[in-house]
Amino acid sequence: MADSQLSQWMRALVSYVRSGQPDLTNRQMALLLISYITPGPHTVRGLAQQLGVSKPVITRALNTLGSLGYLRRERDDNDRRNIFVAKTEKGAAFLDAFGKSIDLEKARG
Repeated sequence: MADSQLSQWMRALVSYVRSGQPDLTNRQMALLLISYITPGPHTVRGLAQQLGVSKPVITRALNTLGSLGYLRRERDDNDRRNIFVAKTEKGAAFLDAFGKSIDLEKARG
């Protein structure tokens, strides 16, 4: 990655921190992005495999993201033991704003 790209990413992150939005860890952000960008349904087990972490690690991240309203858990109607990770409007709005801040920094060069 070129220095200018790293500078853009730095400015986007600084803008995000200054925005007053909740500070998400890299793990939480990765979980959020995977849930919104890749086709579902998403399960705790599947997300843990994708990130190479344990299911309890995903559960802790989901607890935080759920309390923020960015993701929610839904039971599988066909098998009540399965829990799906579902998108929310608030999470979509958060990622949309985050994406726009990245685009703004790209435009500024």
